[in-house]
Amino acid sequence: MKSSYGFSRRGPDRIAEELAIVLSAKDSYEFKPLFLLVHANLRSRNAALGGEEMLRLRAYEKLQNLVQAGVVKKVGKEYRGVPDALHLFLETAAALNAKFEAGKQGVISEAGTEPA
Repeated sequence: MKSSYGFSRRGPDRIAEELAIVLSAKDSYEFKPLFLLVHANLRSRNAALGGEEMLRLRAYEKLQNLVQAGVVKKVGKEYRGVPDALHLFLETAAALNAKFEAGKQGVISEAGTEPA
């Protein structure tokens, strides 16, 4: 029987989720206004970690990945969400977040205390 003793700190992808939430509106955005909305939303949830420039680079990379996956459509310099694909993406993200939280709770209950 194979046991894994590795520890992964990778949690939910808040930036991609926030991009999907903002793009789920019927509007289309250029990157700068889209980033400003995403950044403001992440700051309000206290989830904007790191510097703004690093967050901008990560958001752009995540946005391009969503375009390649067909979740977001790019026309010229504007981005617009594909409703069905966004809905599926957000459902999958919610399921992964629930699984992550359940795993985190499992670690707490096995050790008896919260990890540091």
